[in-house]
This record gives sequence, structure tokens and C-alpha cells, in this order.
Amino acid sequence: MTKQPGQGYSGLLHPLRRRDCPVASADGTVPELFQGVLNKRSTIAALALAFAFTACSSRVSVPAVEVEPVESTRPLTIDDISAAAVNADPTAATLRSTSGPVIVRAQVLLDRAQFSVGVIDGNAGRNTELALVWFQKTHNLPATSTLDSATYTRLMQVAGAAPPVMRFVVDEETLQGPFIVLPRNVYEQARLRCLCYASLTEKLAERFHATLEVMRKLNPGIGFAALKPGDTIWVPAVEVLPSANPMRVARIQVAKKGSYVHAYDRSGRLVYHFPSTLGSRYDPSPTGNFKVTGVAWDPVFRYDPTLFSDVADNKPGAKLPPGPNSPVGRVWIALSRDHIGIHGTPTPETIGFASSHGCVRLTNWDATKLARAASRGTRVDFTS
Repeated sequence: MTKQPGQGYSGLLHPLRRRDCPVASADGTVPELFQGVLNKRSTIAALALAFAFTACSSRVSVPAVEVEPVESTRPLTIDDISAAAVNADPTAATLRSTSGPVIVRAQVLLDRAQFSVGVIDGNAGRNTELALVWFQKTHNLPATSTLDSATYTRLMQVAGAAPPVMRFVVDEETLQGPFIVLPRNVYEQARLRCLCYASLTEKLAERFHATLEVMRKLNPGIGFAALKPGDTIWVPAVEVLPSANPMRVARIQVAKKGSYVHAYDRSGRLVYHFPSTLGSRYDPSPTGNFKVTGVAWDPVFRYDPTLFSDVADNKPGAKLPPGPNSPVGRVWIALSRDHIGIHGTPTPETIGFASSHGCVRLTNWDATKLARAASRGTRVDFTS
């Protein structure tokens, strides 16, 4: 860290003041007081005093040294995330970050460009690399899966000039609950009125596509539970592009090997990229061509143990109420294959890293976007 004048290192960076060297007079000679000492002391004492004078005098003559500030080469981390840091233009060095504010910035821009990273978490993990490589392919850039200079420049052009983090004014609707403690037991969940948000923080995080940690880093010292109408907080700016007329899609591709979903328009152009969670070896997702048969918003989830390989068949079934923390999230896109659909999830941070019971899981916001763009009869291809 560069020291400023008067803040330390004074003996190294700045000449000592004359009063800091009591044996030196203004003209650099030994004062009269010390002349007497020299005349009376031994040669050894005189030499010692002369040495002291010479050392002090040499310190007086050292010129001030200007220290240029040096940009830190320390890798950025999650702890460096703040609203100011995310909104700051990245440098050539910080573009190579693997976590921290530059990654949050890139994730917000990718979200706005319709290449979802799932949840904005400040880490350049698999979902971010996947979004970057498909953005690069779509825009005729080298498919490096990294945030290089050319990719960042194009991303800024596509995503718009609005800052990646913005001030958001809290209103009554934002604060509206209910917020409940969610039991883990499925049969206890069935007794609830809704599988609602557990907290206002969770509600805000989902609305702005971020983890709870990122929301807290952007708003240090803010108690979200204490927010009231008129308060302002920093949020990822994922809602700045007009969405009154969402793009309609003609075909949906579910890539089983890459764990992603692509949506194409009638011309075959890729218009949406979403990371996804697909079936496991024991509960695989199907292969083949299907169609969308309907869309159900805030669906009731019918828990049937006979459909799950990890649940005993003799367990009773249950009907779970709707809500964002439902096992199928906010929306169910039904397909022309029994018990298979595309839906949301209560755990967005697991998308791309877990496995399902055969269905296609997206974050709640990505499933909502796809449901609004699809229609009955939209083709859905599961590819290996």
C-alpha cells in the first residue's frame, strides 16, 4: 500500500526536519556547544560525535521520493463485491478474474443478453462458461468460454449501456409476504397454505436473479427484514430491457450432454440460452421429439413416490401447495410425454450441478421466460 506524506515511512520518504537532528545547525556546522565538547574529549569521542553529525547531516540532504501508486495484482474474490466495484469498468487484468465484482458484472450482462448463467453468484463456474461460449458462437467470436476483451465489448453492445447494478426503490408490493418457515418433510409441506418465500431476502434475490450472498455484498449493513417503503437498495440490473413483447419460440432443444436448454425462433436463430438440471442415470430424461401441451402457472405438485427411484413405492402420496418453493417452482410446461415437463425450482443455485427425476429444471425466472415465449404445439427436442 502506498503511504501518503505524513502517514508513515517519514524517515525513508522525506528529509528529517532540522529540529529532528539537534546536533546540526542551519548551515551544516557543529554548534558552539559541541565545539567545547570536541576540544575536551578524547579523539575517540570526537570521532564518535563527528560520525553522529555526518549521519544526521546525510539524512538532512536526502531528497523526497515520490512513490507511484501501483495497481494491485491480487486476484479479486467474492469479498471484493460491492456496488461501486461491479459498476466500475474492468481492466485487462480484472477481465481474467474467476470470481468477484467483474464476474457479477459479466453475469448480469449475459442475463440481459438472453444467455442466462442461472443464478448470479460472482463465480466463473460452469454455467457462466457455458453462457459465454454460446454467446461467442452466436456472435461469431472465438469460442474461448472466457471473458476476453472482444467478448466483453460485444456483450456491452448487446446488453445495453445501463449499469449492471442499479438503485431500487422498495415499495409495498416488494415487502408483501407471507414469509414462512419451510419444513423439510414433504408431508408437513402438504399441510401449508403455500410454499412461499422464507424471507424478504430470498424474494429479492429471486427477483434479481442473484444469490443471497451477492445481495448482501451489494448492501453491506442493510437489514433486509427491516426495509420499509421508500428505502433504496442496490440490485443487479436484470430488468432494464423492454419485455412487453417477449420473443416467440418455434423450437426448444434440451441438450442432455451439455445440460442446457436452447430456444430458437422460426428462422432458426438462437434467442434464449438456459442452464438446466436434467435426469440422472436412475431417472433419465427421455430422448426424442415432443411438443408443449400446456402451461400451468403456480401449479399444485402431486407427490407420487412410485415415480421416484430414491423413494419407497409404499410411501403415501401428497399434494403440495403452489409457491416459489414448490418442487416445480412457479410454472410447469407440460410435454407430450407423461410425467415429463420443463419447470422451475426452489433451489436455483443447484441448476446445472444436480440431477432431476427426469424432468427439465430451470431457475424460476428462466422457466417463466420460456413459458411466456412458448405455446401449445411448440416442438421440444431432447438431444444426447
